[in-house]
Amino acid sequence: MEWLWDLFHRVYDVEALIRLGGLTALIAIVFVETGLFVGFFLPGDSLLVTAGLFAASGHLELWSLFLFVSLAAIVGDTVGYAIGASTGPKIFTRENSLFFHKKHLITTKEFYDRYGGITIIIARFMPIVRTFAPLVAGVGGMQYSRFALYNVMGGVGWVVSMTSIGYFLGKTIPDIDRYIHVVIAAVILLSLIPGIVAFLRSRRRARTLSL
Repeated sequence: MEWLWDLFHRVYDVEALIRLGGLTALIAIVFVETGLFVGFFLPGDSLLVTAGLFAASGHLELWSLFLFVSLAAIVGDTVGYAIGASTGPKIFTRENSLFFHKKHLITTKEFYDRYGGITIIIARFMPIVRTFAPLVAGVGGMQYSRFALYNVMGGVGWVVSMTSIGYFLGKTIPDIDRYIHVVIAAVILLSLIPGIVAFLRSRRRARTLSL
């Protein structure tokens, strides 16, 4: 388990990831998080906000982030949709493993059943759900043209909004790089709130139905 802990420590050190890997690391991580279910644990939101901070200080180019990272997010979701379409409902019979937990897939399906196709947009701002949403859309046979529209809107909206938040903070708060770990922690906490709210609502519904 020590190697796993070390992996998580390295992955969540988003400042070091960006300093060492730059735009290439951002593109790769966003693609894996959105396109492959093994990437559900990757820190997409905090990574994008931190990238915006780096852009504000001149270490990254903002418009390159908008363009290339948005493309990575769109292509990632497209791959996830293709995997779901090719595997079909049998993906729900897959056994749990280190990087796959059926409960995440089921939670996303319940979210999808409730909100429909717009889940593809909403899920961009919800860790874990954003990884499995395109997969569920593919399994459910969502019309590809409809999926593609939501995919582009969600991908661009997520990348531009998250990086813009970081860029704005970097430009308006002097020496914010000294508190970058606080910013990252705050982003992670805020990104978890929608998922926590959805979980509490599902628990409340289940309790109500059992009465």
